Amino acid sequence: MNPDPARFAELLVGYCLQAREGQEVLVRSTTLAEPLLLELQRAILARDAWPLLRVELPGATAAFHRHARDRHLDAYPEVAFAEVKKAHASLAIQAPENTRALTGIDPERLARAARARRPLREQALRKRWCSTLWPTQALAQQAGMDLDAFRAFVARALFLDQPDPVRSWGELRAFQETLIERLSGARELRIEAEGTDLTLGVKGRTWVNSDGRRNMPSGEVFTGPLERSANGRIRFGVPSSPAGTDVAGVELELRDGEVVGATAERGEAYLQHALATDDGARRLGEIGIGTNFGIDRAVGAILFDEKIGGTVHLALGRSYPETGATNESALHWDLICDLRAGGRITADGELIQEDGEFIAPR
Repeated sequence: MNPDPARFAELLVGYCLQAREGQEVLVRSTTLAEPLLLELQRAILARDAWPLLRVELPGATAAFHRHARDRHLDAYPEVAFAEVKKAHASLAIQAPENTRALTGIDPERLARAARARRPLREQALRKRWCSTLWPTQALAQQAGMDLDAFRAFVARALFLDQPDPVRSWGELRAFQETLIERLSGARELRIEAEGTDLTLGVKGRTWVNSDGRRNMPSGEVFTGPLERSANGRIRFGVPSSPAGTDVAGVELELRDGEVVGATAERGEAYLQHALATDDGARRLGEIGIGTNFGIDRAVGAILFDEKIGGTVHLALGRSYPETGATNESALHWDLICDLRAGGRITADGELIQEDGEFIAPR
């Protein structure tokens, strides 16, 4: 069955957003998330805050990109910026009717719209925010599961199958804190796996404990690598579907922090367009290490896949300022390298993870 919408809403409003009296909370999703949206409205009102539900019709995003004129691709409505600036918090809920709805859209049109809306994203990131997912038939199909199995998978990943989800997230936070203690003093990380041998500098950068307050589910620690430090090659064996485009088998070669070679087994055109988004798109904005072992397989949703325990992900493009990183871009694309079969991470030569298992310090 679905994750209980009432428990899910309480987790999002209380734990993730920590909504307070008088605040205005933006909630975006599609009509397919109706059970959760109604419970969110109730939970936000119960805290004497304002729920601002922005509910999209299935297919509306694809229709916009098909019919938009130059003005619509290269700018944004002023009211959209005013709303994001005024809101105290925002919640985005993935609930697609069709995960491949944007496949037929010219990638350059998508890139133009992404560049134009960068101020909206930057403004939203200055406030409290969270992203999550509501199970739909399309997402279940993408994951290769029937809907009931996918709903159960989502509930486990969110810890909604636990008696006290907030306590469970606290336990994961504590584990991640010990991991950060080991990584905080590191100067250089090395990632090794099939087709992969990459080094990158992290000296002086801040590691963030992602414990479900921004992404639900979460389960990762991340930072921003030094902008000119990445050298080597990396293969991302976990497929991704940015903007509904199937991309798989991405291989990157980096030199002094910049992508100098890039190929993909599928989605090559999208990869090249993404790298051409702007000057910052060819540099890394993030390295994250997945810690959520309740997510045991890739399901085609980056929100889940990047958290898989035993994986590492790198993001092309925008970095998170709280890490001390400075790369700027309209792009932020997470790509995942699975280390559970022959991979390893070392920090200044110390083994941190091998074959997907974290190694205790000696």
